[in-house]
Amino acid sequence: MQDRPDPDALLQRIQQEQAQQQRGRLKVFFGACAGVGKTFAMLSAARAAQAQGLPVTIGVVETHGRTDTEALTAHLPRLPLRALPYKDRTLPEFDLDAALAWGAANPEGLVLLDELAHSNVAGSRHPKRWQDAEELLAAGIDVWSTMNVQHLESLNDIVSGITGIRVWETVPDQFFDAADEVVVVDLPPDELLARLKAGKVYLPQQAERAAANFFRKGNLLALRELALRRTADRVDDEMRAYRRASTTTPEAVWPNREALLACVGTGDNAEKVVRSCARLAAQLDLPWHAVHVETPEQQGQSATLHPQVERTLKIAQQLDAAACAVLPAAQPAQALVRYAREHNLVRVVMGRSTRRWPWQATLAEQIGQSASDLDLLQVGALPGRDAATDRKAPRTSTAAPRAAFWPGYIAAALACCIAAVIATPLANVLELTNIVMLFLLVVVGVALRFGRGPAIMAAFLGVGFFDFFFVPPRFNFAVSDAQYVVTFAVMLVVALVVGQLTAGLKVQAEAATEREHRVRSLYDMARDLSAALLPEQVAEIGARFITGEFSAGSTLVVADDDNRLQVLPGGTAPVDMAVAQWAFERGEPAGRGTDTLHSSPTLVIPLKAPMRIRGVLVVAMPQGQVPGVEPRRLLQTCASLLAISLERIHYIDVAQKSTVQIESERLRNSLLSAISHDLRTPLASLVGLAESLAMVQPPLPAHQQELTGAIQQSAQRMSALVNNLLDMARLEAGAVQLNKAWQPLEEVVGSALAACAPAIAAHRIEVTLPEDLPLLQIDAVLMERVLVNLLENAAKYTPAGTTLHISAQPQSDAVALTITDEGPGLPKGREELLFEKFERGARESATPGVGLGLAICRAIVQAHGGSIRGDTILNAQGQPAGARFTLLLPRGTPPTDLGADADTTSEV
Repeated sequence: MQDRPDPDALLQRIQQEQAQQQRGRLKVFFGACAGVGKTFAMLSAARAAQAQGLPVTIGVVETHGRTDTEALTAHLPRLPLRALPYKDRTLPEFDLDAALAWGAANPEGLVLLDELAHSNVAGSRHPKRWQDAEELLAAGIDVWSTMNVQHLESLNDIVSGITGIRVWETVPDQFFDAADEVVVVDLPPDELLARLKAGKVYLPQQAERAAANFFRKGNLLALRELALRRTADRVDDEMRAYRRASTTTPEAVWPNREALLACVGTGDNAEKVVRSCARLAAQLDLPWHAVHVETPEQQGQSATLHPQVERTLKIAQQLDAAACAVLPAAQPAQALVRYAREHNLVRVVMGRSTRRWPWQATLAEQIGQSASDLDLLQVGALPGRDAATDRKAPRTSTAAPRAAFWPGYIAAALACCIAAVIATPLANVLELTNIVMLFLLVVVGVALRFGRGPAIMAAFLGVGFFDFFFVPPRFNFAVSDAQYVVTFAVMLVVALVVGQLTAGLKVQAEAATEREHRVRSLYDMARDLSAALLPEQVAEIGARFITGEFSAGSTLVVADDDNRLQVLPGGTAPVDMAVAQWAFERGEPAGRGTDTLHSSPTLVIPLKAPMRIRGVLVVAMPQGQVPGVEPRRLLQTCASLLAISLERIHYIDVAQKSTVQIESERLRNSLLSAISHDLRTPLASLVGLAESLAMVQPPLPAHQQELTGAIQQSAQRMSALVNNLLDMARLEAGAVQLNKAWQPLEEVVGSALAACAPAIAAHRIEVTLPEDLPLLQIDAVLMERVLVNLLENAAKYTPAGTTLHISAQPQSDAVALTITDEGPGLPKGREELLFEKFERGARESATPGVGLGLAICRAIVQAHGGSIRGDTILNAQGQPAGARFTLLLPRGTPPTDLGADADTTSEV
């Protein structure tokens, strides 16, 4: 039954194989850096596949002017590239639709897609080339591609620390690990440098700069090691998956990559074993596991683990053991060998032990006899101790005291007496062999009910009673026939063996029942949590589980969006907020039973969800008990389920709010667009009529001309409002196309001042623009609109006669443009809200406007890749002395020949 495969695992394997059959295969040619020959190797393999009849096409291949690489593409068909506009030029890019159409026409086709980490030109379907490859694979098309180790997302920061150069184009590790085949293309650093010097990697000037920076020999050695190690990790994972899929229990360890197994015993020597294994693993840079085998005898002595085992496993976790496990088994050697083979652990580190009996093999000898493929490393005892002393160390427990042992022995004696009384009147009727069976039945019953010790006593008493009461001569221990000695010996051995087996099976059955109960409890808890919709419901379910399993109190403390801890109502455990805050901030357990704040009466466990820590679980064990390894593991599982449930509730709430907000924005934009379009025609007519009235001959009387001017101003103000509404709707809909060109900032500022001259006529204007301002790639019309809005806004809210300041300052990667006024400043605490639609500084202000100007400014600036912020200027007394708006516009490197000025007209 132990070799029977898991049905769920088989079903999952079948589903994965079916999905794999429908998906294309990905092959990655992987190298340490550019120039090792990845593209050359891919093209060579593609030509070999083409020679075998496989349809092959080049989606995109970057030869970088290398003649030998270009020669390999001569006989391979190419897909036409797609021309995409980028800035003021057109760039060729991979045509995904053409590749999909080609793959549909060639069911077993292969597409070559060079440089997997490449960023596509804006306007492509996907921003990254690996996403193009993902779509091809999903369509059932095979893809071959190339990439370097520095493009792996998990190694990007390591490579930048080694080379001093940050690579911005990366590929997720999940995509790389999902590749069906990875081919390592390797080249020694000296040969690569020789190729670089010969001009086979870059042009001579580029090669000289590369050799002085990225292509230093130390960098190449480090990158080569990273590439080989990363490939070894991937191959090791594949090997493990193959071994798990091929056999349920591997027959031998494959020493392809070493790993260590520390055997944790009950003696003080166990800590030395763990520390020695950790040091050895650190020296060899290997993973290691710590395992303790709990025999039925140990399970029968106490409901908890041996204190020394708990301490040792805790030390192993602190020393970064890859896994810590407790294995219930009757034969420790077999359990350790099975674990080592399942996890492919080559070396076993264990304490040196002595034989309890001359004929009994030690644990190391048993492992050596059953698994000759494992390397055994025995650690000596601590000074002043020996292995026998460690093995016989007394077992203490922090659990509640167990019941006294003597009732079981009394019951065993009474059972044997009752069996003798029952069998006495039957002595003349039954054969002695049947009476022996009656005493064996008593031994089995005592073993089932009271365990090993009483069963052994029942075995000896049964032999004694049988000899005294039923074997002639009766009522004494003399034996008339020597054959009865053999009968007694066999009866005793059978009784002892049956009692031991029965007691062992009882302990294992109880342990299995306990594990099944805990699994069922976790299942019930997970089922209830899946239906919870409020954090209070999650807290109630968690408290019910912890009370049922541990008879302990619990309280759930959750974090809000600002990471402030809040205690949910209904908890039964006291909460020390200092301990809870420490555990939440560091993501580690604290309180009772840990090394941190252990004087606390409660155990605090962080709720680690996939995205963030959602709070802490506070547990108060009964009578101040300290949870052992297994209870701690169960509590950790409980905390994980609670955290995932809280995160699910959070994202459900976020999704609902986002859906409502999106729908509200859509309806509002539709309404504004419809109303604005309907208002433009009558407003235009109203403005035209007012202008006509002003020009009639003979002129109107003075009071009528005043009314006509008021009508014209109101109509123009309403027309500007309608235009703002339409602009905001189009900006949010993404209907604005930026017409960028390299422009001097001075011209944009000058045109903005001219456009809003009537609005700012009552103010003094100071412009401070340094002469070394760089050209900016901007849409001049839209950026002029931003400056006009900011200047008009400043003029509306500041007294006449004050000064408006315009200044600019170049920075390393941007130009900061600042507009400052001398008005009352921005409302405190609402600086960011002013950039929202329909937000105004003073709701009841008589100043006309609906609060769209700043929202339009932010939308235009963000479309340019910049940012805008507002703040209040304070005087020496800390009082508001004006408002300041700062625009950060990204700067770049303009081409040397700008040519004629580009068309800067834009339509909003």
